[in-house]
Amino acid sequence: MRTSDQVFIGILFGLGWIVWPGTLIWGWVQFLMKPKQRDLMSILSLMGFLLASASALLAVSSVIYAHAVNGFEFYDPRLLRIFRAGFLISLAGIVFGIGGVWRKNTLRWQSPTAAAASLAFWLGMASAE
Repeated sequence: MRTSDQVFIGILFGLGWIVWPGTLIWGWVQFLMKPKQRDLMSILSLMGFLLASASALLAVSSVIYAHAVNGFEFYDPRLLRIFRAGFLISLAGIVFGIGGVWRKNTLRWQSPTAAAASLAFWLGMASAE
């Protein structure tokens, strides 16, 4: 494997394993502690953040499932469906998150950042397969 490929995969794993959980925790704390807004931009940010959180829930539940069934085989169709679902959920989260950055709200930057980090996680996991 070339050095540039290793650096790229390292960046994806760093985003997926460090930035993503940190952004999710920071976003949930911000969302629970600050007053809520009820305009279109804040709802879009919330939707993007919820999709990034759903992607995290899919990642955790797939790890639990893998341990319950003694792992996945190489190119297991179930695992590939999980990767596809995580990828699509993350893309939708990015779209909603970007839609919410145009006005100041509680999850303005956490939403697209968490969704992009979740996309990096799924890309890194799929490239490791």
